Amino acid sequence: MPNSSSVSEFLLLPFADTRELQLLHFALFLGIYLAALLGNGLILTAVACDQHLHTPMYFFLLNLALLDLGCISSTLPKAMANLLWDTRAISYQGCAAQVFFFFFLVGAEYSLLTVMSYDRYIAICKPLHYRSLLGSRACGQMAAAAWGSGFLNAVLHTANTFSLPLCHGNAVDHFFCEIPQILKLSCSNAYLREFELLVFSFSLLFGSFVFIVVSYVQIFRAVLRMPSEQGKNKAFSTCLPHLAVVSLFVSTGIFAYLKPPSFSSPYLDLVVSFLYSVVPPAVNPLLYSMRNQELKHAVRKLFQYMLLKHQ
Repeated sequence: MPNSSSVSEFLLLPFADTRELQLLHFALFLGIYLAALLGNGLILTAVACDQHLHTPMYFFLLNLALLDLGCISSTLPKAMANLLWDTRAISYQGCAAQVFFFFFLVGAEYSLLTVMSYDRYIAICKPLHYRSLLGSRACGQMAAAAWGSGFLNAVLHTANTFSLPLCHGNAVDHFFCEIPQILKLSCSNAYLREFELLVFSFSLLFGSFVFIVVSYVQIFRAVLRMPSEQGKNKAFSTCLPHLAVVSLFVSTGIFAYLKPPSFSSPYLDLVVSFLYSVVPPAVNPLLYSMRNQELKHAVRKLFQYMLLKHQ
């Protein structure tokens, strides 16, 4: 039986069998990737350059844009390269790197979304304490904790997963390397240790989810008690984008990992994995800019500056 030492590469699930469809998928993914780079890049530049956006909320948004850029860059470029060169292969080291970076960035993003819900809770429910509770030092520590938790979690899971012996070939039923798919290739009973770690991680994620839900229950109660319509609209304009991002992130992840086995097939799993790994990073900038007038104004100023500079 082959084990991890004899596997030099993995074979990823193809998006299409014919050359025409492969090139069509490549063009589609290239468009999505460029849109994600542009959207998140604009948020990064606008927040960094506009003094009015140097607040805790936009500091966390800047970190979210960085994580989104990393997340989509850990999966989509390799998928596009495979489509372009008509191959399914990814090296053993490349697969391990992909698992590490995806797990790291997704874990850090979920932690950051939890921190962002706390930021909105303090801003709306305890506005008088906002500056004291969310100073620059506290924001830096919370952002560092989000990145650090994702990093440590990724190191633990990646090292544990790729130490398992592999007995079931090297074909991965995904368009990128992911831990559950690698576990399917491991020897019987050898994956139980990693499965226990995954259960522990999901327990922590569930705790964060409960925190987010409780925070938003308190936020909506406070908003509905506001006497001013203008105050309500301003509160909703900062909270609803974050809630939409969390909902998209959590719903696609839950469907991917907790759907019934009867719903599972390689190509359905392919579509679902695309939804939770590629769509959120591409859509998040749009969700955050739809109702946020400050961010729209900063992006307009950025475009005006660029146009004047090139005249």
